[in-house]
Amino acid sequence: MKILETMNDYFFDTYAIIEIIKGNEKYNFVSGATIITSPMNLAEVYYALLLLYEKSLVEDILKKLDFQFLGINPELAKSAALFRHQNKKLELSYIDCIGYVLALNSNLIFLTGDKGFAGFDKVLIVK
Repeated sequence: MKILETMNDYFFDTYAIIEIIKGNEKYNFVSGATIITSPMNLAEVYYALLLLYEKSLVEDILKKLDFQFLGINPELAKSAALFRHQNKKLELSYIDCIGYVLALNSNLIFLTGDKGFAGFDKVLIVK
């Protein structure tokens, strides 16, 4: 999948957000974009950063990012569970499956580094 013209056409999974924070140059094409994600992805990012830094620094890092959060309803939760079940051999996490279904339902490209999503529609894998 090619990189889109509009930076706000992406759903950012946890991997993508962490790579942006780390300064991975391969993510420069979304520099300054609104990070569209779920609150659960934020929880994963927050936890990962807490493993490395003090809470006050984590808060400062996250304040510098422009987040927009997509909500989850019961139907979307069931769709994500079904997607995970249909692809159980790939061992995808619940949060990644919810993010992918959120992306599809919001007409966004799922931006990830997870090769488990290779071959699925509307996915851009950036390592």
